[in-house]
Amino acid sequence: MDIKESMDIKDLRPADGEEIPVNEKKPSQRTASRRAAVQALYQWQMTNNTPMEILQYFSVEGLLEDADFAFFKELVVEVIENFEQLDGYYSKLIDRDIKMIDPVERAILRVACYELKNKIETPYRVVINEAVELAKRFGAEESHKYINGVLDRAAKRLRSLEQLEDTKKKK
Repeated sequence: MDIKESMDIKDLRPADGEEIPVNEKKPSQRTASRRAAVQALYQWQMTNNTPMEILQYFSVEGLLEDADFAFFKELVVEVIENFEQLDGYYSKLIDRDIKMIDPVERAILRVACYELKNKIETPYRVVINEAVELAKRFGAEESHKYINGVLDRAAKRLRSLEQLEDTKKKK
């Protein structure tokens, strides 16, 4: 008898299960960079390692295979150096203290706010969509809805002209 057949569901513990493969198309380099950046920023929040240590770890471990290293590096370094300013862009839009937000969601909000503020060439809708997808992938079950709502309001403040142009195009 196979060991899996002899185990009862109540005996399973985290990491005992089998990973279910997902047929997913290869992400773009920028999407892969954002995914790695969220993981790196989570690591920074948990360990307080320097940006250089984190960049080196991700590079040595081969975690940037599909990513644009320059974009990944920019996100990690700039978000760490400016996290307080980035938090200020959404702190008044949330229903709790920033410290009470899950670290994964905080990392996603910081990356997205960085892009909304500093990457004007990326449409705000793309920034929000990428953040929502990151929340679906790494966040709690319903966190993508929370991320979407917060970033929609943040975009109104950080990209008001772009949103105004979108409104004009729809009329």
